[in-house]
Amino acid sequence: MSVRVVILAGQRPGRDALCEQAGVAYKADIPVGGVPMVDRVAHALRAAGLPEPFTLSGYPAEREGFDTVEGGCGPADSALMAAEAGDFPVLLTTCDHALLTPVMVRDFLCDAEASGADFAVGLATRDRISAAYPETKRTYMVFNDVAVSGCNLFYIRNKDGLGAIRFWRDAQHLRKKPVRLAAKIGPAITLRYVLKRLSVSDAFDYASRRIGARAVPVLLDHAEAAIDVDRPGDLALVEEIVARRGERA
Repeated sequence: MSVRVVILAGQRPGRDALCEQAGVAYKADIPVGGVPMVDRVAHALRAAGLPEPFTLSGYPAEREGFDTVEGGCGPADSALMAAEAGDFPVLLTTCDHALLTPVMVRDFLCDAEASGADFAVGLATRDRISAAYPETKRTYMVFNDVAVSGCNLFYIRNKDGLGAIRFWRDAQHLRKKPVRLAAKIGPAITLRYVLKRLSVSDAFDYASRRIGARAVPVLLDHAEAAIDVDRPGDLALVEEIVARRGERA
């Protein structure tokens, strides 16, 4: 597949409990099953047939096997800077997507490309996640037809698709507050969301008009796609899943 890959690997300022626990300086290097998370991500992308080298955005050092580029003020700004700096289309993911698999990547890209949209975002349903991993805690957007959680997979087909990244940059501080996020899009959609009268497709249609580009959801049938490593509990669960898969360093 001819897709340019960007992996977000920036560090939040200040103390990082996960890094301290793992004894590493950067989150991308936290080992899962004895392998740094970012290398697991790269392995999945490589096995999916995506061209290298992959761009590693925000990693504050050189790293063999990657093109490292400077990050911006937060993940959305970093994504925008990296996406604007090269060819399209772009597949965007994160360094803490330690459970990413080639099948997830191919399924997401197949549906994203087939949609013809300028921008696509990977989502997994609460039913799918809860059935597989009832212990995991995710943030959900609850619509009248489905509740979904993000999977840290984004497809940017062209420059128009960058409108979604710019919106994300301006609203990223609201990512854990779905009602306030909806309010930023517009009062009408906020009311429909609060009253449970908004479907996921309606939300993306409205957002598309707001950003001036066609954005679509891609629902993935992989609960693990929604599990990244943000907290110690996430890391413990990811380690357990990797061990269950029989993956080794």
